[in-house]
Amino acid sequence: MRHRSVADLMTPTAVAVQRGTSFKEIARLLDEYGITAVPVVDEENRPVGVVSEADLLRRHTAKDGPSSAEAMMSSPAVTARPSWTAVEAARLMERHRVKRLPVVDAEGRLIGVLSRSDLLQLFLRRDRSIQEEIREDVIVRILRLSPSAVHIDVDEGRVTLSGTLERPGLGPILVRLCETVDGVVEVVDRMTSGEDGGGPQEDGGRKTSGEDGGGPQEDGGRKTSEEDGGGS
Repeated sequence: MRHRSVADLMTPTAVAVQRGTSFKEIARLLDEYGITAVPVVDEENRPVGVVSEADLLRRHTAKDGPSSAEAMMSSPAVTARPSWTAVEAARLMERHRVKRLPVVDAEGRLIGVLSRSDLLQLFLRRDRSIQEEIREDVIVRILRLSPSAVHIDVDEGRVTLSGTLERPGLGPILVRLCETVDGVVEVVDRMTSGEDGGGPQEDGGRKTSGEDGGGPQEDGGRKTSEEDGGGS
């Protein structure tokens, strides 16, 4: 199981402008490349802001003041790293209500752009497909559990796990693995462990029929007919 990263999904060749780029030049670039926003970079190719269609419209409506990229841009730029997961990038977009994220390297230099359209196919993944990957890859292949060990319900990318796990401490591991599956937006943990008293016990604490007092005794403790007083 491999979760796709921002580096896998981004457009590696990013259209960018300088601080002094004019209103008309930015509008032309947005139209030519079919994009909704463009990062503004400094002399070292580090994003300092973003100019979007909305920024251009606000400037056009105001009809006064400077019309350079620096004057119109939203700053600071909200950026992503190439190693991030698609889920992390999508959450950042939602939090800041942006449609595109400049992607920067370790030195903060622009190396690409990630848009909502890049993420669209990933997050339109069918719930059934997500459920099957969790069951087959996570539950069976990685954790080596029975396919029926955990009940998996998926609704609009929201995964709910329920059931009883025999191994203590396995729940958090399972949750983290499910969070890395493409298309998963949230994981709800409703699982219990055997130690909670609601599921099977570990071998060391398993009750045997003899310990219950209701089943046959071991040979060493079996009552004979003579001991019962019923023998000759």
